[in-house]
Amino acid sequence: MSLLIRQLQVSLTQQSILTNQVSALLQRVTSSLPAPLCRLAPTNERHYRTMPTHGIGRWKYLLPKEVPRKKRDKLQMKPIRGSTATEYGSLSVKVSGYDMTVVEHYSQYIHNLCNRLGVRVSESYALPTKSTEVMLMQEQGTKMYIDALLKTHERIVQISSMTATLCPTFMDVVLQNQPEGVQLSVKEHVERDFLERFKARPQLEGLMAQVNQRD
Repeated sequence: MSLLIRQLQVSLTQQSILTNQVSALLQRVTSSLPAPLCRLAPTNERHYRTMPTHGIGRWKYLLPKEVPRKKRDKLQMKPIRGSTATEYGSLSVKVSGYDMTVVEHYSQYIHNLCNRLGVRVSESYALPTKSTEVMLMQEQGTKMYIDALLKTHERIVQISSMTATLCPTFMDVVLQNQPEGVQLSVKEHVERDFLERFKARPQLEGLMAQVNQRD
């Protein structure tokens, strides 16, 4: 019995020594650690409101700088070229019809033909669409009603440097390939043709006239 008691006492002393050593090591480790960056504050205090954010949440500086848009210059009329003894001046080839697809394809055909024949194309543009109302009268009565609305589409191909020897060949090819329902006219380009490109605004023009009269 005495031997067992002595062994128990020795084991207890060894365990107490180990616990003391472990506690001493833990104290050393905790003392060597750096202090925490922030400590938990009480629920009533809010220290983060006074702390700097260092630009957190800002994103506009990441976007590229917007370049200011340049104002579009007003369209100016190009100088009209005069005719000579061997060449025509500025000519306007006008294509008009009710089917916009056919009119557009025929004007493209004329443009490509001019490029192949070496005729200079100054401009190629569309005129404002014109609407025509077809009115019918009732059999019994004088009241009229709209039966159909026709829209006329027009395209202009302005050419120059057309020689007198090439003009008959050009007109023959263009007339032979003219589709049905499409009207073709060729005339000398004048200033009035340039003004037809812009849509008329009678209300605005009337207001401008009234302002000028008051001044």
